Amino acid sequence: MKIAVEGCMHGELDKVYDTMQRLEAAEGIKIDLLICCGDFQAVRNESDLQCVNVPPKFRTMNSFWKYYSGQAVAPYPTIFIGGNHEAANYLWELYYGGWAAPNIYFLGFAGVVKFGNIRIGGMSGIHKQHDYYRGHHERPPYDNATIRSVYHVRHYDVLKLMHVKEPLDIFMSHDWPLGITEYGNRERLLREKPFFKEEVNERTLGSESAAKLLNKLKPPYWFSAHLHCRFPAIIQHGEDGPTTKFLALDKCLPGRNFLQVIDIPSNPGPYEIQYDEEWLAITRRFNSAFPLTRMPYTIRNEELDIEDDRQWVRSKLNARGAKTFDFVQTAPPYDPSRPVYNPPIAVPCRNPQTESFLQFLELPYLLDSSNPGGADINVSSSQAAPALDNDDIELPDEVEDDEDDEE
Repeated sequence: MKIAVEGCMHGELDKVYDTMQRLEAAEGIKIDLLICCGDFQAVRNESDLQCVNVPPKFRTMNSFWKYYSGQAVAPYPTIFIGGNHEAANYLWELYYGGWAAPNIYFLGFAGVVKFGNIRIGGMSGIHKQHDYYRGHHERPPYDNATIRSVYHVRHYDVLKLMHVKEPLDIFMSHDWPLGITEYGNRERLLREKPFFKEEVNERTLGSESAAKLLNKLKPPYWFSAHLHCRFPAIIQHGEDGPTTKFLALDKCLPGRNFLQVIDIPSNPGPYEIQYDEEWLAITRRFNSAFPLTRMPYTIRNEELDIEDDRQWVRSKLNARGAKTFDFVQTAPPYDPSRPVYNPPIAVPCRNPQTESFLQFLELPYLLDSSNPGGADINVSSSQAAPALDNDDIELPDEVEDDEDDEE
């Protein structure tokens, strides 16, 4: 299987797909899948654009809206994670993952899917310690604080990924794992990005949560973006342990290293994106403890048993199959012939894909503002997964709200 990996998309789907098609023609190859490591910018219309954390003068529609509206169709199956410049209101509709447009799949705030027999996992957002133990409290319309904090990685999502036990083939994160520069050509990196020197020397460049996941999951491939440069590294996990090939890529600009094609052994095609049994079981097990407030919050027991949920999910998949639910438009697409100069404020929206997904897992819907207090860890739907016990929950010490960097 040939997989194209792209760094930061920044809404330039036309350019990336065109580059891939020219590469296929030049090399005589067939690319099976595109994966994108964040800052995808799935902006459907002018209202979405107001939810992207960039200065107003840099807000442009770019080309995703064409694929959302049906004016264009993605020529390759595409899987992406979120970064720190996203239409956060739209991605929140698809928190658990789903089709952002036909043939373009959002992996969710954290998620695992299968493409053929290849397992692909990922984590959206970037790490900021002062928000790490908070719940997902942000809802549109966003203010100057929540338009940033909405994309900060949460302990809850990391802990779900820490429960993945079966081997992954690929993992994606937007920012780099903390300490990754120790495994590659650090001197070359600093020649290209000299302003990284202090963070590299103090070992503060990168994400602590991503580093923990790298050490736990040990995937053969790990891809990142965010810092707008190419950086390869090889991590040896213990003296006789497996290795991880790490690669960070740039953003889509002329002359920049934003695209790489890799070959991964796989079963013969055709391939399609499907639900992953283990990840559905983890989702079902953890949903009753979904934190939805700003209060610091974590789960004490880091080795929860999901075997009962696994068997339950397996029976459901045997009956229905692992096909994902179909794409549904939930907002009007941008019309370049009728631009909206004063767009309506974005408000929470229930995406039918998410509703169908939760109904399939027999879980309650918890994403909208009607649940401001968060999920009750002892209350669930009548047929839902067993709730986590009170003993599994703890409130960590309040962490200082250090100033959010301009990313």
